[in-house]
Parts: sequence; structure tokens; C-alpha cells
Amino acid sequence: MLLTFIALYLLSNLAIGAWAARKVTSSQDFVLAGRRLPLALAASATFATWFGSETIMGAPAMFVDGGFLAVIEEPFGSALCLFLVGAFYARPLYRLGITTFSDYFSIRFGRSAEFLSAALVIPSYFSWISAQFIAIGIVLNLVTGVPIFWCIASSATIVMIYTMMGGMWSLSITDFLHNIIIVIALIIIAVILYNQTDGIASIVQKTKPGFFHFLPKPTFKDSVGWVAAWITIGLGSIPQQDVFQRVMSAKNERTTVRASYLASLLYITIAMLPLFIGLVGKQLYPDLNQDNQMLIPNMVLRQANMPLQILFFGALLSAILSVSSGAILAPATVFGENIYRFFKPDISDKTLLLTIRLAVAVITLICVWMTAARDVNIFELVGESSAFSLVSLFVPLTAGLYWKPANTLGCLLSMISGIVVWLTCLSIETEYPPLVYGLLASVSGMILGVMIAPKSPEGDLDAAYPDLKVPFRGFRGNQKNA
Repeated sequence: MLLTFIALYLLSNLAIGAWAARKVTSSQDFVLAGRRLPLALAASATFATWFGSETIMGAPAMFVDGGFLAVIEEPFGSALCLFLVGAFYARPLYRLGITTFSDYFSIRFGRSAEFLSAALVIPSYFSWISAQFIAIGIVLNLVTGVPIFWCIASSATIVMIYTMMGGMWSLSITDFLHNIIIVIALIIIAVILYNQTDGIASIVQKTKPGFFHFLPKPTFKDSVGWVAAWITIGLGSIPQQDVFQRVMSAKNERTTVRASYLASLLYITIAMLPLFIGLVGKQLYPDLNQDNQMLIPNMVLRQANMPLQILFFGALLSAILSVSSGAILAPATVFGENIYRFFKPDISDKTLLLTIRLAVAVITLICVWMTAARDVNIFELVGESSAFSLVSLFVPLTAGLYWKPANTLGCLLSMISGIVVWLTCLSIETEYPPLVYGLLASVSGMILGVMIAPKSPEGDLDAAYPDLKVPFRGFRGNQKNA
């Protein structure tokens, strides 16, 4: 019975995709929902960026072992990222009317920066998408007993089809519906578990000393690690294309800012539910499966009645599919807009839309193939993807918006030096987190480029976009889109 309802639940995504496809008449409709999403859909889509396997499976697994200090990266860093996007990035990027981050690099730093940024963005998503597929496969295997590969293949096929049909429209609508259902399910499970305890004091008493500490030990190494945890997703996911597409799909400038703030608030509150469920469940049922990533799914199977199991697993799998859909759509969009169009600048919008849809299929197949070679820690893979963006794209993005001397040479040196140093530090296993060295190298590359070519004129956003009004540049507020 559970398998039947889950199958119907997942197939409903295809129905939504078919319905959403009627709204897609251009590449902008497909990629950014035509920039027509109201606040509820925009905030829900932005909130759902990571609210899937990372939040419900990965973070609780880290939390039950290490307490709050183990989950600074997710969910706290994720909430920080969405807040910063709303505060410093949403308005100026929305005003540019661009489709991808690489479009921004083209405007600000030129075609070479556009191509390099696109070449860095696309592969950064593959391991993350593969992790989502494996998470789906593990959960479906737990529920149905079907071999993991076939669970992965079938779910990947579903997400590929509804993404190809409706793009961001499919993503936004499914996010909105599944978010409501998964939050209701998590609240019910949390209440059921809490009623089996002797209260908050008893829960706290059973944790190890320092479990709820939020600040690191007063040593330099611990402090650096703590800061690195905050900025991995907190800064590293700011220049990620999937976050950008969800935020930029809002109907106007004010809505995109409000959606970012609201999504940040939802994340810092609702994401506490899986942490609470994981902690209490581990205390009540220490004999559960030793894989803490499966702690909550195993607990639901043990404790919940059939309606709640249907509600939870249907929503969980759909939420993971939604995260997967956004993660697939992002590199597919960059490929069409900034790789294919780079070599064929005169392609029609119809051809561009077809190219992006075909890229969705190819990327899905690549990631399904990659699942056979992955030993997955969901939490770590999300951090890996964000660190990739942090050391290569965050500095040139931010400097381009807020530091007028930033130029093409600085951008290229920043991206190349950051990624090379980061990969080198990963290979030699440095004492401090490799992303710290990569970020410092990226900053140094930008400064060096400005010193070498201080009067480089390219990419003057002030001249090209006089109404951009980036903060700290002295522009007055424009109420045109507010």
C-alpha cells in the first residue's frame, strides 16, 4: 500500500510538469518562470534550494554526533546565504535582467570571464546531483526493497521528464505543494516523539557535555574551522546558479528581496525540526540503523502509522526530486546560455530552449552513471559544491558589484588562483580547511589583477546601467521596480 501511494505521489510530479509546460513559450519562461512568480511561490522555491536530503537526512546525522557545532554549515550557513542574497545581491542582479551568473560576468568583465565562469559552474553540480539521486535510491530501497540502482533510475527519469517539460514553473509549483506537506509531516513526527519523552530538560540531560555550544573553543584552529563552516554555504552558495534562478524568478525587485528574507527565516526555523527529530529519535531508539543519515526515515517506518508514512515519504522523495530538478536545471541553463550561445551567438530562442532541455537530459544521464562510483555523505557533498563556488566565483562577483576598480584580469586571476590553490590544498590535506586558502588566493588574485592593470575600462556597470544603484557606490534609490 505504501509503495502504491508513493508511486502515485511521484507520478503527480509528471502531471504538474505537463500542466506547467503550457506556460513555457520561451527560454525565459523555462529558466526563470518568465519572472512572474508571486511572493509565496518565489519564497517557497528559494527555501527549497537545500530543503531535501541535506536538511532532513544529512544535517540530523551530523547533529546527533556533534551537536550545534557540527551543523553550522547547514542549516545555519544556508539561512545566512539566503539573507545575504536578499540584502546585497538580489536587487542589483535583478536590475540587470540577466539569466545566469555568467551573463553578469560577461557584462562586468567580458566574454573570457563569461566562458571561464560557465566552465567552472557546470561540473560543480555533478557530485551534488549524484548525491541527491543516491539519497532517493536509498530511501526508496528502504521502503520498497527494490534494488537501489532501479530506484535511482526510475526517480531520475521522473525528475528529468518534468524538468524538461516545465522548467522553473514545474519546480516552483511542486516546491510549494511539497513544502507544505513535508513541514506538516515533520511537525506531527516531532510532536509524537516529544510526547514519548519526559520533557526538554530530560532531552538536554541525555546529551553529552558541550552538545548545545554554538561558539568554538577559544583556539585559533577551532575559530578558523568555525568561520569556514559559516562561509562554506553562507558565502559559497551565493554565486550558485540554482540559488540565482530561484531568486530571480520573482515577479519584481521587491518580491525577490522579500522572498530571500522570508526563505532565510523559514530555513532557520523549520530546519530545526529535523534536528530535533534526529536527536530525540536517537535517544529513544538507539538500536536504529547505524547509518544516521537514515535515522528519520527508519524512525518513521517504525513509529508512524500508514497515513503518516505516506505523507512523510511521499513529501520527502518529492522534496529531494525538487532539489535535484533545480540542481539539474542550473548547469543546463548555463550550458545553453553561456557555452552553446558563446559559440553560436545568433541562435534563435526556440533553439536555445531546445538546447537547454537536451542538456537537462544529458546531465541527468551523466549523474545517474556517476552514482555507481560514489560513497555518499550528503552533508559533505553539499559543502564540496559550495566550496567550489566560494573559491572561484564569490570574490569576482562581489568585487564586480561593490569595488569599482575590479577588472577582467583580476576576475580571471581570482577564479584561476582560487580553484587551483583549493584543489592543491585538498590533495595535500592542509591543517586548516582548504577553502580558507582558496578564498585568500581568490582575493589575492583580484587585487593583483587590479594592481597590474589599474585603468582597465571594461565592464563599467555605472556607465552601462546608470540605474543599477549598487549600495556603497553612492546611487540614490530607484522606486521603479519596487
